Amino acid sequence: MSYLETTHDFYRKAAEVPDVGLCCTTSPIWKFPGLTIPDRMLEMNYGCGSTVHHRDLTNSPTVLYVGVGGGMELLQFSYFSRKPGGVIGIDAVPEMIDACRDNFVEAAATNDWFSPDFVELRAGDALHLPVEDSSVDVAAQNCLFNIFEMDDLRTAIAEMYRVLRPHGRLVLSDPITPRPMPEALRKNEILRAMCVSGSQTYQDYVDALTDAGFGTIEIRARRPYRYLDPKRHGLDEPLLLESLEVAAIKDPTPADGPCVFTGKTAIYFGEDEHFDDGAGHIMQRDIPLSVCDKTAGQFEALERGDILVTDSTYFYDGGGCC
Repeated sequence: MSYLETTHDFYRKAAEVPDVGLCCTTSPIWKFPGLTIPDRMLEMNYGCGSTVHHRDLTNSPTVLYVGVGGGMELLQFSYFSRKPGGVIGIDAVPEMIDACRDNFVEAAATNDWFSPDFVELRAGDALHLPVEDSSVDVAAQNCLFNIFEMDDLRTAIAEMYRVLRPHGRLVLSDPITPRPMPEALRKNEILRAMCVSGSQTYQDYVDALTDAGFGTIEIRARRPYRYLDPKRHGLDEPLLLESLEVAAIKDPTPADGPCVFTGKTAIYFGEDEHFDDGAGHIMQRDIPLSVCDKTAGQFEALERGDILVTDSTYFYDGGGCC
């Protein structure tokens, strides 16, 4: 049995009997006025973060969500896209689609604005999306891509890139590991299905996104996710996994490389009212400006005594320049 077959079997059982501790999200469940989330959807929230951000969801976008779970995030996306087929849900496990469809019946009974036809559920998988090229505004997945080995991860990301319209957003939440996952754990198919042993390092994960062609990357959150105890997992030292929330934007990649925002800020405090580096970056004196890692490095290379560049916070919330 391949690791993907093991994963499908694992989530087939999770669809039939909800496992409330399977992923255990480390970020809050967003609640919006007039939105009621059925209890069973909450029990089937098999994510490690959140992919629903209101600033991504303006003007009633068409949204693709891969790995439907109990349908909670599909319902949340529908809140912002109240039109037939406004949200497309893809899953490779028929039982999960059936459970999700049943949950939508309850959701419609408790949310007078919601209709199940707002969501179109399709059978398929992340490696072969049954979606047309350049047809969605926002694509998302939550704690799914981490189950893939690197070659399959790159395929899944390329598929998301394919279906997004220009300047569309891929919003992801996945666990990452501070060092390469030990081989014994990496080959454990059950731990991989449980969103543990398939985790990539932060840099490998970001590189996979930029290699696919995404020109702008926003690191929106980075939180502790799972602690792997050496005694129980056969490790030489503890391993603390983190939950990473990212938005990858289908912008053209600049000639000098992609823009990766990790929460760095540049502050000019010189004698003039502003500083212009001649490359499109203008800073008002004493006012922090969010900058991508590339621009931060360029400012640091100037070796001026009147520009401060702060460390990455890994909580970037928009604005600034590249």
